Amino acid sequence: MKAYAIVAITKHGVQIARRLYSKLPSADLYYMEKFAKGDEDKQKITLFAGSVRNLLPDLFQRYRGLILIISLGAVVRMIAPLLRDKKTDPAVVVIDDRAEHVISVLSGHLGGANQLTREVAELLGAHPVVTTASDVQQTIPVDLFGSQFGWKIEDFAKTTPVSAAVVNEERVLVIQESGEPHWWTYDKPLPAHIQVVQSMEEAAQREFAATLVVTHRLLTEEEERRFLSNGVLYRPKVIVIGLGCNRGTSLEEIEQVVKETLAENRLSIDSVRNIATIDRKKDELGLLALCQKYGWSMDIFTPAELNTVSLPSPSQTVYKYTGAYGVSEPAALRSAGATEWLLPKKKSGNVTISLALVPYPKEESKDE
Repeated sequence: MKAYAIVAITKHGVQIARRLYSKLPSADLYYMEKFAKGDEDKQKITLFAGSVRNLLPDLFQRYRGLILIISLGAVVRMIAPLLRDKKTDPAVVVIDDRAEHVISVLSGHLGGANQLTREVAELLGAHPVVTTASDVQQTIPVDLFGSQFGWKIEDFAKTTPVSAAVVNEERVLVIQESGEPHWWTYDKPLPAHIQVVQSMEEAAQREFAATLVVTHRLLTEEEERRFLSNGVLYRPKVIVIGLGCNRGTSLEEIEQVVKETLAENRLSIDSVRNIATIDRKKDELGLLALCQKYGWSMDIFTPAELNTVSLPSPSQTVYKYTGAYGVSEPAALRSAGATEWLLPKKKSGNVTISLALVPYPKEESKDE
């Protein structure tokens, strides 16, 4: 199954749909059987009879986006009973019967309808119609902030009021303690009502109506009260976990050590980018299971690569068995590209763990 479904119900709509289908390989095509041209099986086109209303519930569940060559009013009425949540609803894009306009209807940001609208419009030579305020004003899209880097929103509860503050040009404070700094991609200066600081201490000196907080740390209760009462918390992927373990160590034991260590150091598991270890552990079942469970990748290093890192306490015992003077510590630093640890080394049962933070250059704080 492809990512998108193109649906047409009129003669002219079918012509447009077939033209788009030939240019959009990530789409499946559906149209009414009375407009069949005889090559549908060869072209892998699906025909349907009866009302398109009966088809939409299934497509709504199965595709990431729907491209409908149907009148906007009819689409709104048909999809209304199907709507659940903007985090899960598919993108819905409407094309008029002359392919003059492509309209972003539903899930503009999270569902990708705005981007899909622009892509389809370019393919058809049509005019894209996007009404999302942050797109129109070319400002920060709160529910997509940092998504190109893999940042994760911890709680969507405040995205709507914070978005309102951004587009209404209220005083917005971006508190960025970690993560990629080059998130402003528009060819114009950052709007004057948006300020950027790099610490809670600096933020405490500012006045603001809303915040965007980017950090790998677990906030204190006071920080949550102060900065998240009308704020959104983002988790950048910046923590690297160096791991060593005895052969056959279970997923459960490794996971427990990882969770406990992150909690002890007031770090969010949502900010973990990957784990790192020695090459002899690349097939360790517990480590592989951990990566699969959390969607983490595993960086692998040879003993020679690990030995390029200067260690505070090199281990002759580890060297005897692995050829490296340490595993978790140098693996964490090498993988993160860091020069110092968040946690040098902790041994717990059959597991040794180290933590490092992916460094990014700090930008100067931006004032009004």
